[in-house]
Amino acid sequence: MNNNEKLLFFDPDRLDEVTPCTSMANESNPCPCNIGDRMEYGGLGQEVQIEHIHAYVVKPTAASEKAIIVIQDIYGWKLPNTRFIADMIASNGYTAVCPDFFVGKEPWSPSHDWSKFEEWLGDKKATNIKKEVDATIKFLKHQCGYPEIKAGVSIYGIIRMMEDKFDLKSPTLFIFGEKDTHIPLDQVQVFEHNLKENCQVEYRVKIFPGQTHGFVHRKREDINPEDSAQIQEARRDMLNWLNKYM
Repeated sequence: MNNNEKLLFFDPDRLDEVTPCTSMANESNPCPCNIGDRMEYGGLGQEVQIEHIHAYVVKPTAASEKAIIVIQDIYGWKLPNTRFIADMIASNGYTAVCPDFFVGKEPWSPSHDWSKFEEWLGDKKATNIKKEVDATIKFLKHQCGYPEIKAGVSIYGIIRMMEDKFDLKSPTLFIFGEKDTHIPLDQVQVFEHNLKENCQVEYRVKIFPGQTHGFVHRKREDINPEDSAQIQEARRDMLNWLNKYM
């Protein structure tokens, strides 16, 4: 076994940290966490069975002992945008796996009634996925040797449910958008203050001026050229964080 073998969690809009938008009942007045620009993208990886769940797995061209778990958002493990990010990570030398943490249950859809969102979310909390996480880690141990969690990247994960989670166990990068109405800037500022008071490991909070929720993976730079530079910068920040700790 190699002590340098590591596992990282990438977090594109944590599925357990979604603020219900029950006052926004339909697509005529959509939630800030709307799907954005859905990519027409097939993916370079393959779907596999990992014990009781399915997962999307993509490997780098050269053998690697470094692995990343890509955590889906409310739109599920098959969202092309999320698979695009997994493929991008793999192209930089990491095995990337995106498990179906909904365990076959229907993901959210832009056509659904937002007034039903909290009811839909009821049985899809990330606090209920320990069995799925354990299965994924076991799979990666077999694929990559013996990975251990070394760092994390949170891409606009909702912070209102992290009030007692400031003592991070691994170095973590947090990426937010300044104009994210789903995660108000004052909440981010309080969150960063609490990290300064409680966190003993390295972290970084980066806020992208003018950007809204989902900009890293749900805003296509080809049809939003004015945002392209910041989209690419955020993705580079993510990869640089991985490279630093992997």
